[in-house]
Amino acid sequence: QVQLVESGGGLVQPGGSLRLSCATSGSIFRINKMGWYRQAPGKERELVAVIYWSVGNGVYADSVKGRFTITRDNAKNTMYLQMNSLKPEDTANYYCNADALVAAGARYRDYWGQGTQVTVSS
Repeated sequence: QVQLVESGGGLVQPGGSLRLSCATSGSIFRINKMGWYRQAPGKERELVAVIYWSVGNGVYADSVKGRFTITRDNAKNTMYLQMNSLKPEDTANYYCNADALVAAGARYRDYWGQGTQVTVSS
């Protein structure tokens, strides 16, 4: 069973920075991609950024381009999200997602973490 654990959320002032981490555990054979999603109260969950594991390139939502950077540590199967110039509208619960195989010949499946709260407020 694959588990994802997010960390690094908290309260920060507008213009501040936070770094989120998503650590994986369990038997992972291969990761196709991992991503960060967020959900604010009363809103639908939205994609923030995704990273394609083999090449390491990131794709971003327009709302975070130039402010957020997604990276990964291949050896640790861990993903990060560096968030700079944070705005109040970035306030949300941030979720980690992995599209991964647990064994050769298995099917890719989606896995989710429990989320970490990010609050941007003065």
